[in-house]
Amino acid sequence: MPLAIALHVLAATLWVGGMFFAWMVLRPVAAARLEPPQRLALWRGVFARFFPWVWAAVAVLLGTGLWMLFAVFGGMAGAGWHVHLMLAIGLAMMAIYLHLWFAPWRRLQRAVNAEEWPEGGRQLARIRRLVGINLILGLVTVAIASGGRFL
Repeated sequence: MPLAIALHVLAATLWVGGMFFAWMVLRPVAAARLEPPQRLALWRGVFARFFPWVWAAVAVLLGTGLWMLFAVFGGMAGAGWHVHLMLAIGLAMMAIYLHLWFAPWRRLQRAVNAEEWPEGGRQLARIRRLVGINLILGLVTVAIASGGRFL
């Protein structure tokens, strides 16, 4: 079980930490210093490198979470409210990421490749909102994970 917990925490840290860095650090600097063509090309490159890590994190989180749910708690009936809430939020985050991957991310790639900067900007704005929502959900989940069983 220690391996499952360690992998679970590492995957959550990677995903939530990456979103925090992108939203709170990279985004403001890129917006202030780069023109739209350079900014959109930067984000396409950043997402192209980050999103495979998110896919891995999603797989690890889902696998280790379900493993712990059934191995430790014997299923949903044995789990506390915090585990139910973490699972629900995690599934919502995964659904948001799937939408982000298959819709605005694909459209951003096409727009940047075609040098359609206004369309690229619209797609980047959609991605930014979705990442912002997932960042909030991820931070809430971290708080629940670290303190939920004590409430």
